[in-house]
Amino acid sequence: MTTRLHLHLLSDSTGETLENIAKAALAQYDGVETIKHFWPMIRSEANLERILAEIAQNPGLVLFTLVNSDIRRTLETRCRGLGLPAVAALDPVTDALSNMLGQTAKARPGRQHILDAAYFARVDAIQFTIAHDDGIGAEDWEEADILLAGISRTSKTPTSIYLANRGYKTANIPLVVESPPPASLFSLRNPLVVGLTTSVDRLVAVRRNRLLSLNQAPETAYVDEDAVKREIAFARRIFADNGWPVLDVTRRSIEEAAAAIINLYNERMK
Repeated sequence: MTTRLHLHLLSDSTGETLENIAKAALAQYDGVETIKHFWPMIRSEANLERILAEIAQNPGLVLFTLVNSDIRRTLETRCRGLGLPAVAALDPVTDALSNMLGQTAKARPGRQHILDAAYFARVDAIQFTIAHDDGIGAEDWEEADILLAGISRTSKTPTSIYLANRGYKTANIPLVVESPPPASLFSLRNPLVVGLTTSVDRLVAVRRNRLLSLNQAPETAYVDEDAVKREIAFARRIFADNGWPVLDVTRRSIEEAAAAIINLYNERMK
């Protein structure tokens, strides 16, 4: 049985934070057809009035991140009148922080999007990572924070991009049996080099789907089980010979793999 839910997301900024909170919460429920109504950049009572009319026509759960006390009060009062729950998504966190820090939260919308040094570092990391994908730019690998090595289809590129969005300059290189990597890979001092591996079954399945998506023959050496086993063994020998940490991504999402790599990086930096 499917439950239909109208979900109204109201924010005085871009709404990115609120959307991520809602997405994480909804992932815990099955059989829910969610109709999202996204209302960013709410900065005036007049703007809110138009939105309240839409909420009345499509009643459901209201989540908001609004720092203006007058706009908040109006929203909460009108939602009570409609018999709808209105949840301030960040209030428990800001209240706890205020108690711990002995400070009152600054009522400034969008403060997390200020273009500070961390923002520009993240942009720099993304540019570096895109320019050093799939073995490109070996002469600059020493500038990387993290380098991911592994055979084809072990999630090197998507994991690199995710890490870059977290501010880590990340390069990645494919390990190919027929084409040994450059010698400079084995003498790097700065980047944390992590070997990515996965199970034979998963790798064969991923590669076969890749070939099908490209309208190529699904049965080649690229997906031959024995050949894949040799590739994985080849990569593992390289990892072991160089003492690199190895991460098995068989049952890990990109986010989980990246979190594990960040933990390895932080341990190294202690």
